[in-house]
Amino acid sequence: MAQQARAVATRAQIVLGAAELFEKQGFVGASLGTILENTGLTKGALYFHFKSKEELARCIIAEQHATSIASVEAIGREQASAIEQIVMLCHEMARQIVHDPIVRAGIRITLELSVDDQGPADPYLDWINTCEHLARRAVEEGDLEPDIDPPRFARFVIGAFTGVQIVSQVLTLRTDLEHRVDDMWMFLLPGIMPAHRHPDIGRIRKARSEGAQRN
Repeated sequence: MAQQARAVATRAQIVLGAAELFEKQGFVGASLGTILENTGLTKGALYFHFKSKEELARCIIAEQHATSIASVEAIGREQASAIEQIVMLCHEMARQIVHDPIVRAGIRITLELSVDDQGPADPYLDWINTCEHLARRAVEEGDLEPDIDPPRFARFVIGAFTGVQIVSQVLTLRTDLEHRVDDMWMFLLPGIMPAHRHPDIGRIRKARSEGAQRN
């Protein structure tokens, strides 16, 4: 059992060390040599768990994806309206990007690999599908205009969030990301919610998921 625990801890150490480098240097820029230096482990320890840099990168993307799915499930258990859960989802994604190096690395690797059509689409598709499901509920609950198309709306929201976080990274190293996401909803909500629901906008903008933060 002790040996198994050490193996788990070593694997986590490799993943975290690699994520820190992938985030800073990108998939191409980070070499296995520099990853080893960052982890302080031997080449044998690394190759015991991962056969290549590509396999390590895919593992980081998978861990980022698992983190996102756990948050989606936690938000789904919240006693909140669908539109509030959409806002929660965006703010939770932002929180993870700011505080979790594995999430940041997974996003950077995905975008980098996507340039050559090798990037995995699953993380984005899952976010979009979740947002679409919530948008359908929000229409039924009267919090979204009835003529809004949920699939198009979902793609737009995830695309808008992606753009907001990239610009925040370029301008402030994401130190203002929480405020920029709030700005996004400040501008969006009046245009997508029926007028009689507008008094609820202030409350909806403040929606956060305590359950997702504990995961």
